[in-house]
Amino acid sequence: MIRSIVAVAIVLSLCACNFDSRKNAAASKVDVKHVIDSLNSRFMKGMLAGQVDSIADIFAQDVWQMPPNEMPLVGRDSVRAFWKRAVATGSWQFDVRTDDVITADSLAVERGHYTLKGIAGPKAPYPSFEDQGNYIVLWRRESDGHWRVVWDAPVSTKPLPAPPTPPTPATRKTPGGE
Repeated sequence: MIRSIVAVAIVLSLCACNFDSRKNAAASKVDVKHVIDSLNSRFMKGMLAGQVDSIADIFAQDVWQMPPNEMPLVGRDSVRAFWKRAVATGSWQFDVRTDDVITADSLAVERGHYTLKGIAGPKAPYPSFEDQGNYIVLWRRESDGHWRVVWDAPVSTKPLPAPPTPPTPATRKTPGGE
């Protein structure tokens, strides 16, 4: 009988701990989402203001950022150089919206959607464009307590423009008028 009571007490204790940890995980998820939204806002403001160092600090040293239709940017210095070129060639209107966050210890995965408008400046090697899509970002809380992007994978939902139609071959007239 005592064994049964002890067993029931242990099970109840484990259930209570599990419930508390789920409650703490939910609170943690909300807190982490708030931090992520704040960092996304900082990123968008940094793009508008051309503050590349502020943008780069959001990324981990070992980051992989995978822009659509580009080779991956590996490392914070690569991300910094990419965005330095980008903000120097035009202006940007960028909006990201977090749809969901999943957390586990010092990692968080963010899923969201974005819209982007690149307005080419006079020296831009590209025309102005608009894009929209979805993204997945892996965040890591680093030893300094800051959350930073480890992997960033935006996926455009806009189709690439169709290649130009090749010219139609001219019809040759044969001698004799046919």
